[in-house]
Amino acid sequence: MKQHIVRIALGLALMLLFVGHVAEFYNIGFIARLDNIIYDTRLALTMPGGVDPRIVILDIDERSLDKTALGRWPWRRDKISALLTKLFDEFGIVIVGFDVVFAEPDESSGLPVLDKLAKGRLKDLGQFQSALNELRPELDYDGIFAKTLKGRPIVLGYYFNSEEDAVQSGAIPEPVLPKGTFQGRNISFTTWRGFGGNLPEFQANAANAGHFNPLVDADGVSRRVPMLAEYHGAYYEALSLAMIRVLAGYPKVEPGIAPGRFVSKSYSGLEWLKVGPVTIPVDANVSAFIPYRGKRGSFKYISLADVYFGKVPKDELRGKIALIGTTAPGLLDLRSTPVGSVFPGVEIHANMIASMLDNDFKQKPAYMLGAEVLLLLIGGIALSMLVPLLSPLKATLVSLLAIVLITGFNVIVWTNGGMILPLASSLLMIGALFAFNMSWGYFIESRSKRQFTELFGQYVPPELVDKMAADPEKYSMEGKSEELTVLFSDIVGFTSISESLEPKELSQFINDYLTSMSMVIRNNRGTLDKYIGDAIMAFWGAPVEDPEHARQGVISAMAMQTELDKLRAQMLARGWPDIRIGVGVNSGKMRVGDMGSKLRKAYTVMGDAVNLSSRLEGLTRVYGVGILVGPNTRQIVKDVVFREVDRVKVKGKDEPVDIFEPIGMEGQVDQKVVDEIKLWHKALRAYRAQKWDEAEMDLFNVQRMSPECKLYQLYFERIKECRADPPGPDWDGVTTFKTK
Repeated sequence: MKQHIVRIALGLALMLLFVGHVAEFYNIGFIARLDNIIYDTRLALTMPGGVDPRIVILDIDERSLDKTALGRWPWRRDKISALLTKLFDEFGIVIVGFDVVFAEPDESSGLPVLDKLAKGRLKDLGQFQSALNELRPELDYDGIFAKTLKGRPIVLGYYFNSEEDAVQSGAIPEPVLPKGTFQGRNISFTTWRGFGGNLPEFQANAANAGHFNPLVDADGVSRRVPMLAEYHGAYYEALSLAMIRVLAGYPKVEPGIAPGRFVSKSYSGLEWLKVGPVTIPVDANVSAFIPYRGKRGSFKYISLADVYFGKVPKDELRGKIALIGTTAPGLLDLRSTPVGSVFPGVEIHANMIASMLDNDFKQKPAYMLGAEVLLLLIGGIALSMLVPLLSPLKATLVSLLAIVLITGFNVIVWTNGGMILPLASSLLMIGALFAFNMSWGYFIESRSKRQFTELFGQYVPPELVDKMAADPEKYSMEGKSEELTVLFSDIVGFTSISESLEPKELSQFINDYLTSMSMVIRNNRGTLDKYIGDAIMAFWGAPVEDPEHARQGVISAMAMQTELDKLRAQMLARGWPDIRIGVGVNSGKMRVGDMGSKLRKAYTVMGDAVNLSSRLEGLTRVYGVGILVGPNTRQIVKDVVFREVDRVKVKGKDEPVDIFEPIGMEGQVDQKVVDEIKLWHKALRAYRAQKWDEAEMDLFNVQRMSPECKLYQLYFERIKECRADPPGPDWDGVTTFKTK
């Protein structure tokens, strides 16, 4: 499990991507579109089909608009009045709903012109005034229409507008629920800025009126109808609901609120609307899903021209619910729906009314969002944890099983419970997790050992490469900041050595030297960084973490000096020059990773701690020592005997640092050497305190122990200079180097 932690974490992150979409923190359009496609497919496969005989659609079709029939729309209101009278009195229609708006006065009779004449040039002509008053009732088509509406179960339609420049036109009915009904509840009503209503006298005489706005999804398809539309804080019913209320005797609209113990602050609790015997489930937008019975033509269409001219048998309409709308393309009431790209808007209302009569709706209450999130979390966590542990075959079978289970559950809640549970996010998440894990296995795991060998084999010992390949997720070449130890070594006077050897000898010389020193570093778990001519750069603590990186670096430096003694004897036997090396070791925070240019990169370290190590290597020549160690390394390593060498400011750093020479392992250094170091440290303290005589005396004593030590001679010269030119009372004993 541990080696798969990165893979599992990425799988969980992938899962959270889908959870964020479902929880509506953001919207991934592709998922929403796929959900719509799945919904449409599911709906098409489960529609009952057939023709509902209870509802008829009286069609303002192309034949009705022909000039030989009723002519172009809008028709004279007296003709519409005649149609309504015939429908109720002759055909026995139960109720009529209009999917059109009567927003403009009907002036086709010429009455406005006659009124203008009556008030103008003919106002004094009594015979004209008398004739006009006698003809007015016959010419007032709007008045005739209003009288026809009065007392009959006729429901008008109107629309809301959400455009920025929307205006209020005509009149709309009183709201079914007053302003403030849902105050304090988190309900996402569509914002409307205006409306297009009927003439006030029509609205006043109609039995009811309802809006005919569907909710159009992002793909342009009508799948829902807002049962309640909010406008200026009040709530207005849909056309289908308005007709059902008229049929039921005007029952109140009662919001169905879930019990308080189930309702959180972010959940509105509104799950249904109760209208007499009818219960309408609504979603978070107080919309109901349109329960399409089938494709276009699931309700009987009758041309209004046939009704007007008496070509329809009376029994064909008796006792029916009638909707007057249009299928004529020129009147622009054709919509895109899940069951057809060209679908009459009037048939949407017919489907809604039929389902209200049957109390049969598909429902997606707001709490389904929580159910979908829960399913994603359960499935996503399970697959993210399980699939990385399985073989490709088993992972494939588990993923397929997850798809079958989630799809089966979805079908069950759709067919048995009438619940709409979105499916796209779950299917895409399962597919994405499977594809991710298979890709990871192919591109990462199956190639990781070879990649690690290629990437790190030239840097780190083989045993560390094997360890890294066993848990590849733990290691990478990405840049990061780490506490590491770095070593620089260089051959003293290599230029003169190279000039004294033939090219083949020089090649053999440098190969033997670099091989011997590199083996020492590898044997102490070091990472070889690079060769710069005769110089070697190595570090400890990366890519494999090593808590003892500082100790390993110091031990390697001392082992390199020991190995050099053996190598020197071999080289001298060949007649090659004697060699010495300087080694600098320092620990600290540094950046480690794959660095370089687009043309060439290398796994290396950078930072001030690295620069100091390089400076220390150069200072070994100044102090005549083989190894110099920085203060951080000295502080970390406890089982090595060190000799403090100086306090210096190197080029590029403002702060002074103490530098040390490692002598040997605790318990393995001769007591005589330990005593020499103690006496040296005493002399160094006297020197820094400007006690020149005391420091010089201690130096004389310590030099007798090691007459060949260049360090002691260096400090004799410094004391001599300080006596000649005293440094002053604020001197801190720091030696400043201006060059690298």
